[in-house]
Amino acid sequence: MVFSSPIFLFVFFPVTYLVCRLLPSSRLRNGWLALASLVFFAFGQLPYLVLLLASVTANYLFGLWLQTGSRRKLAAGLAVFVNLLALGTFKYLDFLIGTANGLLGTSLPLQKIVLPIGISFYTFQGLSYVIDVYRRPERGTRNFGKLLLYISFFPQLIAGPIVIYHDVSHQIDAREFTPELTLTGLERFIGGLGKKLLLANTAGRVADAVFAMTAGELDLRLAWLGAVCYTLQIYFDFSGYSDMAIGLGRLFGFRFLENFDLPYTARSIREFWRRWHISLSSWFRDYLYIPLGGNRLGARRTAFNKFFVFFATGLWHGANWTFVLWGLWHGLFSTLEGAGLVPKRLRESALGHVYTMLVVILGFTLFRADDLAQAGLMFSRMFTGFSLTAAHTLALRALLDAKTVCLLCIAALLAAGLPQRLWKAAIERSVKLFPLSGTVQVLGCAGVFALSVLNLASTTFNPFIYFQF
Repeated sequence: MVFSSPIFLFVFFPVTYLVCRLLPSSRLRNGWLALASLVFFAFGQLPYLVLLLASVTANYLFGLWLQTGSRRKLAAGLAVFVNLLALGTFKYLDFLIGTANGLLGTSLPLQKIVLPIGISFYTFQGLSYVIDVYRRPERGTRNFGKLLLYISFFPQLIAGPIVIYHDVSHQIDAREFTPELTLTGLERFIGGLGKKLLLANTAGRVADAVFAMTAGELDLRLAWLGAVCYTLQIYFDFSGYSDMAIGLGRLFGFRFLENFDLPYTARSIREFWRRWHISLSSWFRDYLYIPLGGNRLGARRTAFNKFFVFFATGLWHGANWTFVLWGLWHGLFSTLEGAGLVPKRLRESALGHVYTMLVVILGFTLFRADDLAQAGLMFSRMFTGFSLTAAHTLALRALLDAKTVCLLCIAALLAAGLPQRLWKAAIERSVKLFPLSGTVQVLGCAGVFALSVLNLASTTFNPFIYFQF
């Protein structure tokens, strides 16, 4: 079940929300939301519901152990090992077997394990919980239901944002359903729905068509179009999901932290990662980079720590060398910037934005490619595909009809933050002159929702990109 499906929009969410609002106490609401979250997960992958419950139970028991004060280092070590073992087995076993077969010439059979949805996200939440309890035992809980709701809560269960327990523990105990949270939650959810169905899916159709082309079908124009469209697709797909998750959280009384902050306006790769998938970059900073020593142990160790963290970031995204190299690609430029080898004057100018987007687009081309061969083909056409034939022009025109061009232009402007800035300025100026600005905003949300539902009715199922991670 995905947020952009009819069964979620018109059955699961309304029923879950109405029952939650009717229940008289936080304890009953928490129990209902935990049950609804398990149903949500089971709807997509019932056999792996046992794995999710096992993960929650194991981390709960490790948390109890860590709160007793006895052999806590052993408990923390075992907790990390068990979580990573589960993640490694289900996500990376076939990747390791395939790599070993390629390097050693062996023919070990692949296990063909189906990837459990959301395992990367709920594993990292479990890890953050036990590590935090190891560091500060008072942050743990003896209430299994609270931990179950924290890890399984359906808005962020499948694709984040990654939530830290101590950021929401007090909200689990006591939260309010205010008109302000309800209104902003609905607006955020509808905005995310529009991002996914109207913008991400439009860009995705173009990107998919380009990445499916053979060497003879590609020229420079098509290759860059596919790369740019995928860059737009992954941003609006994932930020759209995050907006929907944050909006749903508000509707149920939770305030989740932001996960995106206009990353395509960054003027350096370091700034890009402060704006992109904030919950993941913060997780790696707090639970890997800083424990490794951060930038406190000299320039060489700092460079190693950054490369290791970006290697882990790439590997976290998937069991493919394209993801690993994508992580190292970003690690390279982050390290160069940290060492002062990318001039500060460049990063503070408009050229800094051009440089950053070039690195990001090339990185996402590698990220999107099915394998290194396809990535190599795309790169070669992007920089040497100067043979512009009539067939290439016809293919370009077929992809870029008027509706697609219009939506891609809207996506580009939104990614650059221009409409948001203009709307904010208009609202600030019109508070006194135009008291109906709130009504205009509500009507705009209603329009986006109507267009999204019409789009949903006319298209096939298209899951969120980050479901595969």
